[in-house]
Amino acid sequence: MTFSIAARDPETDAVGVAVQSKFVSVGAVVPFVAADAGAVATQSFANVAYGPDGLDLLREGHTAAEAIEALTDADDEAPQRQIGVIGLDGEPAAFTGEECFEVAGDRQGTDYTVQGNILENEATLDAMAEAFEVSEGGLPDRLIAALHAGNDAGGDSRGEQSAALYVAKPEGGYGDRTDRWVDVRVDDHECPIDELERVFKLYDVTLLAREEPDDPAALSGDAALAVSGTLADLGFLDAEPGTSFGEDERAALEDFRGMNNFENHSLTVIEDALARGWEEAAADDRGAAGNDEDGESRMVDAIWYGLQRYDRL
Repeated sequence: MTFSIAARDPETDAVGVAVQSKFVSVGAVVPFVAADAGAVATQSFANVAYGPDGLDLLREGHTAAEAIEALTDADDEAPQRQIGVIGLDGEPAAFTGEECFEVAGDRQGTDYTVQGNILENEATLDAMAEAFEVSEGGLPDRLIAALHAGNDAGGDSRGEQSAALYVAKPEGGYGDRTDRWVDVRVDDHECPIDELERVFKLYDVTLLAREEPDDPAALSGDAALAVSGTLADLGFLDAEPGTSFGEDERAALEDFRGMNNFENHSLTVIEDALARGWEEAAADDRGAAGNDEDGESRMVDAIWYGLQRYDRL
């Protein structure tokens, strides 16, 4: 009842799962990820024990294929199951039981495995694989791109309802105290992948740190005027908005940064991102904060666009 992708990024040691289904709260059932083991996607009359048990088998040194064999051999209902696994070595494996509802299947490539059942067509799987291989950006971005491609190619034959993105990385969690680098879910929505992407962009701006710019840009001109006007409208700035961005404006922007929990980015990074991303945000009809055209939403969008120039840490 689901299509998913489990993948690894050798550049960052991140592993993750992205999934969509005509099923409420699919993120509570399918994805299991650990930075010290790998990633497991369990679906089609999902045996959720495959998640923790599969990760344990990977930790013990079993390959992805060996882990799947052990899990399915011990399960009398394995013909109804589907599972995709990738270990820290990047070797993928999958199992699609013969009793899974059609269209059902899986695809593997370098550092990823794609699987789905009750699909509109096999093109869904092929599109996901191709999108992951050719898309740019970090692992979260490529996983979301794979979901979009699969859905556009046909997707779940019953429609859409929920989606999830779960990525683990060593010390990737909040405050570097866990491996939960990205954990975003949409439990019930008419366009869950679009909503997942929107929420992830906010998550990205708020929680994921970036490299500092070597040559930070300063706000000026029309962008400075618009940002200052928004800060005034929100009650952060008492001065008259203008095309220069000085001490009072930066103090207001610092208050905006704190109020929105953007503490993973310095004030210099926030100003640089606004300056570089303002026009891109204006051209996007959706952006990070949704379809709202108010100044605050556009500021969040601009920050997200500006941050794309720098690698996530």
